[in-house]
Amino acid sequence: MKACVLYSGGKDSSLMAVILEKLGYDVELVTLNFEIFDSFKPAEESASSIGFKHSVLKADRSIIQNATNIIIDDQFPNNGINYIHKEALNLASKNYDVVADGTRRDDRTPKLNQREINSLESRRNVEYLTLRGFGHKTINNLVDTLFEVKKEQTKMENNSDYEIEIRCLLNEIEGEEAASNIFPSHIQSRVIGWKNKF
Repeated sequence: MKACVLYSGGKDSSLMAVILEKLGYDVELVTLNFEIFDSFKPAEESASSIGFKHSVLKADRSIIQNATNIIIDDQFPNNGINYIHKEALNLASKNYDVVADGTRRDDRTPKLNQREINSLESRRNVEYLTLRGFGHKTINNLVDTLFEVKKEQTKMENNSDYEIEIRCLLNEIEGEEAASNIFPSHIQSRVIGWKNKF
């Protein structure tokens, strides 16, 4: 069965890919891009480093524009990021039997509620899988066993999250400091290879 994992190059989506592969799914890692910035490149490198197929899902610029408008109105990123994530799942569900991501139990965003999950699965006739049963501590223990992970301050060049292209658009619309006023600086974890392949 064909499975798509929405992929950032991070530890959570990488773990989801490994779990699905071990369960016998034909896994492809997919990164959403709006052609504002080549934010997919770090994810492409991470996918290659652990031996998974990777593709870029080109999305209509109106999606990121809508998300950016939501973020500007809120002066907070969560609702805009959730909006993009739902759109990404809708797009991915056109080509795959299973759509998955690395969202876990204690994530706040992006995250679908149960009603949204039921709607996605019934409208698109897909299975939607997440790490919802796993908490942060468990994920870290599993990842420490499996992957080499590079941790560094988030920059445009090391991150494939939705945030990167939103930052570009925010700065274009609101001025050079707009994105850093809304998105706090944080450490980015990116998978760069196997520690122990099982």
